[in-house]
Order: sequence, then C-alpha cells, then structure tokens
Amino acid sequence: MRGEIDNRVKGMVRGRIWLAGRAEPLVLELTGNAAPDLAGCRLEFANQNKPVMLPQLESLQHDQTGLAGDLTASRKVRVLEVPVEEALELMQRQAALPEHLANCLYLEWFSAANGRVVLESTDFTLTVSAPEWRLTPAEEAERVQAAETAMADFMKRLTEAIESQKRGRKNPEEPWDEFDYEKLFRESDARTDKYMELLDKYGDMDDARIEEAMGWDLDDEDDSGDAAAGEEGAGQGMTVEEMNAIFAEAENEPEPEPDPAREGIDWIRTEAGDLRHPLQHRCHESALRFSRQAGRPAFDENADRDWQQFVFEFHTTAAKLAGALNIIAQGREGPDAAFTVAYLKRALDHLHKAMAGLEAVATKKLMPDTAVTEARQEMFALREGILKLMDELRGRG
Repeated sequence: MRGEIDNRVKGMVRGRIWLAGRAEPLVLELTGNAAPDLAGCRLEFANQNKPVMLPQLESLQHDQTGLAGDLTASRKVRVLEVPVEEALELMQRQAALPEHLANCLYLEWFSAANGRVVLESTDFTLTVSAPEWRLTPAEEAERVQAAETAMADFMKRLTEAIESQKRGRKNPEEPWDEFDYEKLFRESDARTDKYMELLDKYGDMDDARIEEAMGWDLDDEDDSGDAAAGEEGAGQGMTVEEMNAIFAEAENEPEPEPDPAREGIDWIRTEAGDLRHPLQHRCHESALRFSRQAGRPAFDENADRDWQQFVFEFHTTAAKLAGALNIIAQGREGPDAAFTVAYLKRALDHLHKAMAGLEAVATKKLMPDTAVTEARQEMFALREGILKLMDELRGRG
C-alpha cells in the first residue's frame, strides 16, 4: 500500500513497507546503498490503485535484514496504454502495441529470511528528499559489484537446490515409479525457480547472462560427436526457418481422434468443441462457478487472503489436472501411468489447500451457507475422483 526507504546514512538502507491485510509493516535493515538517484535520500511512496491481496506474500517475514540489491526509482520499463485484454487481442492480430517507456520504482534486496525480494511498479506516487550525500564514481562501482555479488550468491543457493534434487536420480533407461517422477518434479520446480528469478532480473536486458547462469550452451556446435549430449542438444544449430517449419507442421497435425468407447470416461467434448478429461473439466467449471459466489455485500474479494487462497488454489487444481490429463483426453500416447499419478498428487495438494481456504471463508460468512455446502460437497467429490483415478492408474502400472 505504501512505504518508505531511507539511505541518508551511508552504507545502510532502512525502511518500512505496509502490505494490504497486515497490521504491521515489513521492516528493512539492509547493508549497502541505493542507486545514485536514491542514494543519500529518503523516499516515500504510495499506491495509487486499490491493493490486491496476494496469498504468497504471507511468507514474507516481518524483519527483512540482509543486503541491498538494486534500489532505484528510475528503472525504465514499457507500460501498456490499453487494458491487458485489448493488448492480447492486438498481439493475436500481430498488431503494434500502444505503449511507452516510464520510470519504475524497483526495490530489490536479499534477506536472510526470504532470499531475493523485489517490489516493482509504475503505480506509486513518489516523494524523494534532497540528497544528504552522493556516491562517488568509485562508490557507485562498489555498489554495483556488491549487488551483483549478492545476486550471484542467491543464484548459487538456487543451483544447490537443483543439485540436491538431482542426486540419486534414477537412470532414465530403468523403470520409474511415481516417487521417481515426484523427485523429478521437485528438480523441475527448483530449476524453474532459478530461471524465473533470472528472467525477472535480466530478461529484458541480458539473455546471454541467463543462458550462462542456467548452464545452457546454445552457441556450442562442437558437440556433434558427443552421443551423450545429442538429445539434450537437440535444436542447437537450427535456423529460425527450420524451427518455424517444425512449429507449422505441428499446427497442421490433424486433431486427435479419441476412442469413442472411452467417451465420458477419458474424454468429453465441450460446448466450444475442445477435448477435455471429464474430471479436469468438472474442476475447471466448478472453480469458475464458486469463485463468483461471494455473498457479503460489503465484502472486498481482493482484500481477503482466505478468499484468495480458496479461489487461487481451486483454479490451480484445475490447471494441474489439465497438465496431467489432457494427453489422456486427446487419446495421444503419453508418459507412463506413474508419471500421471505423480502429477495428480500435485493437483490433490492444491485441492487440499483450496478446501482449507473454503473452511476459513465459511467461518467468515463470505459465501452463503448453501454455496459453502455445495462447494464443500463438490470438492470432496473431486478429491474422490482424483484418488480413484490414481488407484486405477497404479493398477495399470
């Protein structure tokens, strides 16, 4: 909602940040300095828009002690001049997007409790005091190096998380069970976390740095004789025209023909004509329906974390089910049953979180009692459906 950053004492950045739904602000105590535009200054900022609750921010600890990263109010970003929905339509038509460059408040720090934390927006009103001191060129170079070192140390921890999941991984040529796939999923999560942090930091500026940090060697074409690297290096050395041809061929593939005998079991066809697994389609439609069931007249759906958890986790369950079951619905040859079981476990975990959110919503009377009862019954039915399907797939294995 608002905050303050104070770098008037050289070598120390202190601050407070108020988040919607939290009575006490985050308290920042960071070693280092802000970028030249904020160094030596006190910054106050306030959100011009209505705040939206983000359940994942609950993990932020009250005390944010650590190292300053890049702290600036003049980061250049592109800002759309039309609503997101209109921008997506323009992109589909390959039309130019109306946008302009704007200054963005970008506050990055590395805390002992939460790792890398970033606050970034063009929607704050800013008030900056006159500087009480300024960075010398040598001090600015030192600040940049300190921020890069902090980022490198953070990346090292993310890399160690990947390596910890890779240890003990079973040979792909051997039979895998659901627990082997669960371990692979955790490794994938750790790798995705690292990539998303790099993309957030460097995505608009430095693709080469991302590739290097991820361990990708996209320009190395000297491994043609290395059989072990053959599959992992597939696609290296391809021209843009060759890759476009592959994508075009995939788009022109005929629509899969599911087994008519499995209609209603493995697949259904929606009103829009799309193939969906019945369990996934039911979860998707239920998530949409119950997310519109807020009943209290003065209730702010964007400002209650329990409501947000219920809605977010319910929709995430549907997304995970799509990832697990779309191949089955389309009648395509896909991964083995153990892979699907491991994927369904993930969907089940999100469903349990949605159910916990629903119970908190019920306690607060944010939905009519009849809607709560119906939602509870539907989520239990979905849970039973997932568990039953997991048992069937295990039987096939």
